[in-house]
Amino acid sequence: MGANLADLVQNAAIRRPSGVAIVTRERSINWAELDLLVHALSGGLTARRLSRSDRVVLMLGNTPEFVASYFGILRAGLVAVPINTGYTAVEVASVLRSSGARLLIADHDSVAVAQQAVRDTGTDLIVTGTDGWRHLTVGSTPPPQEPTDPESLAVLMYTSGTSGRPRAAMLTHRALIANLRQLGWLGNPPALTDDDVALLVLPMFHIYALNALLGMVAFRGATAVLSDRFDPAETLELIEIFDVTVVAGAPPMYVAWSDVPAVKQALGGVRVLLSGAAPLPTPVFQQFSSMGLTVWESYGMTETSPAITSSLVTGVAKPGCVGAPVPGMEVRLLDSDGNDVDEGDPGEVVVRGPNLFSGYWPDGDGGPDADGWWQTGDVAVQDDAGDYYLVDRVKELVIVSGFNVYPHEIETVLAEAPGVAEVAVAGVDHPYTGEAVKAWVVPEPDSEVTPEGVIAFASERLARFKRPTIVEIVDALPHSVAGKVSKAALRLLEGSAGSVSD
Repeated sequence: MGANLADLVQNAAIRRPSGVAIVTRERSINWAELDLLVHALSGGLTARRLSRSDRVVLMLGNTPEFVASYFGILRAGLVAVPINTGYTAVEVASVLRSSGARLLIADHDSVAVAQQAVRDTGTDLIVTGTDGWRHLTVGSTPPPQEPTDPESLAVLMYTSGTSGRPRAAMLTHRALIANLRQLGWLGNPPALTDDDVALLVLPMFHIYALNALLGMVAFRGATAVLSDRFDPAETLELIEIFDVTVVAGAPPMYVAWSDVPAVKQALGGVRVLLSGAAPLPTPVFQQFSSMGLTVWESYGMTETSPAITSSLVTGVAKPGCVGAPVPGMEVRLLDSDGNDVDEGDPGEVVVRGPNLFSGYWPDGDGGPDADGWWQTGDVAVQDDAGDYYLVDRVKELVIVSGFNVYPHEIETVLAEAPGVAEVAVAGVDHPYTGEAVKAWVVPEPDSEVTPEGVIAFASERLARFKRPTIVEIVDALPHSVAGKVSKAALRLLEGSAGSVSD
């Protein structure tokens, strides 16, 4: 394996040139063809006079264009910045400014938002489609031949930080490749081999799908079945049509499938079911177990490229258990004073390993300490067998279908809504998405603030997964003596008049 993550494509093309790399209902591309496409895209990007380490934002769905663009960016020595395709123009423009991106690649579904965002920032725009990449001279210039420094930046992945504003985790080629090597050890036989066909329906702008799945498919030279949207019945049909053998999913997928009568038959040919990005509800885990289907849970973060632990390490799947550390990853549980907790006690998860990020863009702030340890903000307990169970989060992050949402960002936006005097946001349990965003709103005197109006205001300014789906109008918010809103006391306000769900 080379020092550049894109070398995985070239290696797969050498080993398995006629092996199918990516397939959709409409298209099939083998590894030799994908390698040529990546090479052409890399040359086209080089011809645009982009300098090494320039950032290129990807606003693409799960399509062959995403795969070719992603690896083409890396092969050209540039930095990929995948973003949520549900972002508004305001959010896209914010990413373009903060990353200093020179180029935005979008597809037809995102072109209207992309065009508005680049008008506000002056960033160049390329629009992809089945007819190719418009405004990009493909293959006119060979990609750079300089060797890649493994410590050079490969990906900027935006995630919520302690400041309440999205921050970009700096992931190097070294960190991404290290996690692939760590994942390559899991399972007996391995969870993914070169003969496997993996379902890739999780969005590739999420680190779980980007590296733990797409990266692993390239690492093995396996096959990825791409789907741009999750529909329970249609996705099960894809699994049967393409003889999928590995499914890497998130809890909402398994929750939805648990209501499909034919799920056992559809998944009968799948040898590995994986779940990550958020905790899998115990009843769903047990329901699949009763059908003879084992769901292997893992735990990871954007900042760890992403895998930290997996139940595949020990080969024992237990409800609520995220397993043991992947090879090369060290995990400690610390108390609030920074000391190791007593056996069986909960503590903050602190990690060290070669797959850690290099801090947050642009100066590396918030990265691992001088000894290589990084505090995740998650709280876990360890059982007698050495397996971990997540029990809480130190930070106030809300996880909606595996996506991080920081309440402060939402509060800042909603505070600007007409007639809003004060607002607080927190996560509440949701049977499908794990958590949902709820807002408690205090209106100004004599104003006519409605839950529907607040949701409409948010819809124009926030991606769908960030928007509050429940809004409750209240007379006042509970405060501590220090004046801070008490999020715990907020839940005691449940049931007040004026609540609405989107």
